[in-house]
Amino acid sequence: MSPTPRDPAALPRLGATVLALALLGPLLHLTDFRPAALFEAGNLRTVGQFLGGFLPPARDPDFLALLARATVETLAMATAGMAVAFLLALPLGLAMARSLSVSRLADARGSRTGALLRALVRGLLTLLRGIPELVWALLFVRVFGLGPAAGVLALGITYGGMLGKVYGEILESTDARPARGLLEAGSGRLAAFSYGLLPLAAPELVSYTVYRWECAVRASVVMGFVGAGGLGQLMDQSMKMLNGGEAATILASFLLLVVAADALSEWLRSRLA
Repeated sequence: MSPTPRDPAALPRLGATVLALALLGPLLHLTDFRPAALFEAGNLRTVGQFLGGFLPPARDPDFLALLARATVETLAMATAGMAVAFLLALPLGLAMARSLSVSRLADARGSRTGALLRALVRGLLTLLRGIPELVWALLFVRVFGLGPAAGVLALGITYGGMLGKVYGEILESTDARPARGLLEAGSGRLAAFSYGLLPLAAPELVSYTVYRWECAVRASVVMGFVGAGGLGQLMDQSMKMLNGGEAATILASFLLLVVAADALSEWLRSRLA
């Protein structure tokens, strides 16, 4: 009987695994990562006392009304921020996609111009997403004052850079032959996108957009800690007043919000499947 053939990729995979483990050790040491410290007696007692302060959750009608308003504000901030991000990302993503480049059908000079334009767009997208939304929120809070307007713009700018980059990459990885055929026949970029690329790329585009909306809901809560309103600002106030019961109710509301966003995402994906 012939011997079992060896996997030619086994040795490179083993080498990559050993290298990753060798790099992981110094990184864990640098970050002082010691999970065993969590289970020391003193630390367990401290964690227990901290978690005990969250019970029982607050159920005061006035607070629940305030919580409902903050939840709607968080949803509005995330959704409006994603709308701004989409308006930024769609034209930038289209400009970055080589599959929709009209200049590639022209002479070499036109091709170089198109490549330069795509490089500039890629640089702009890097700038937009390179600055965290929390930094943008701190800036816009100084301009607009406390409230969700700062969070909407912060999400719109940062997530616009993220969406634009991924939109461009999705469009480039999609089968470009229908779009190229339309461009060669004299069609415009918008028509080539609408009839050549969008039908093939729509499920992936929608899936990623909805995923980013879920992330925007979570980011809206974090930005509330710097004054952008919503659940985060309410949580910050409760924590500063050492009111664990209110904090527990806010956390429960936030978890329900994330579960609802995940259910909506799953429903949309199933509809597009």
